Amino acid sequence: MEHLSFLDLIRDDLERVENLLRERPPGQHEAIGVAVDHLVDGGGKRVRPALVLLSTHFCGADVDKAIFAAAAVELLHTATLIHDDLIDGSLMRRGAQTLNAHWSPGATVLAGDYVFAHAAHLASRSGSTLLMQCFSETLMTICNGEVRQMFDGHRNQTSREEYEQRIHAKTASLISMSAQAGAILAQVETEKREALKIYGEQLGLVFQIVDDVLDFVADERVLGKPVGSDLRQGLVTLPVLLFLEDNPDHPAVCQALEGNSSDKVAREAIQAIAGSPAIERALAAAQEHADQAKAALSELSHSSYRAALLALVDFTVRRRF
Repeated sequence: MEHLSFLDLIRDDLERVENLLRERPPGQHEAIGVAVDHLVDGGGKRVRPALVLLSTHFCGADVDKAIFAAAAVELLHTATLIHDDLIDGSLMRRGAQTLNAHWSPGATVLAGDYVFAHAAHLASRSGSTLLMQCFSETLMTICNGEVRQMFDGHRNQTSREEYEQRIHAKTASLISMSAQAGAILAQVETEKREALKIYGEQLGLVFQIVDDVLDFVADERVLGKPVGSDLRQGLVTLPVLLFLEDNPDHPAVCQALEGNSSDKVAREAIQAIAGSPAIERALAAAQEHADQAKAALSELSHSSYRAALLALVDFTVRRRF
């Protein structure tokens, strides 16, 4: 992760998380260790463990326990990426080959399952039954959301509400859990945990909407995968939804959403959306959620950690990688 000054408060804690992510459990097969190291070294932003740690300090929770929770949410996220890449047939992520690019589907599934189990084991070492409950509920939400996307996400008729439900499950649920982790571990009052939950949900929506915009406008070398990946798979995201509101019968976009268009048609569709007002409108929607994330913390006590949580919102809404 690039140097972000608002994370200086937890820099040492993040280093402890990194070390924990690289620990190999006894008996772990060498191939799994190499695969996990490859994924952990893949340049992830570490937003989720950072949220756990900021929440921990903000709520006054036990940092030693939170280190396990922070590593757990990052490994849970990593496991979902392993399965996502296999489901989507993606061969590149963050500029590097995915696991399924050189492993069989069976081996890739088992590796993802192992990482899920390792994540749960780390979460259990936090010593909080309530955190484990939140962890398992979040995993259920993520998996249910993936099934929803497979069955309902490839339709021109997808509504804005359905899209937000989908990205809540896919992205915002885990970011919300991460933001709540410190409150859960500290056993703070319900109001503070609820505020952090809402903050995390809204931040997660910002994160995914910006991701969906970058899928159209980012430099492919920076993005680490082909632009328009979701559209090429026929997946309806917010920029596509907003574009179709003004251009419901655009031939290239409609053909691309069928999921079997030529590369020429896909590029034409991507360029049409990237050059349209839909991009700015999607970013405006992201800013609305960013404002709601900040508002969720408005009644909580001021501190350097609260300021860092607010700064993370600003970073997320303006990021371009």
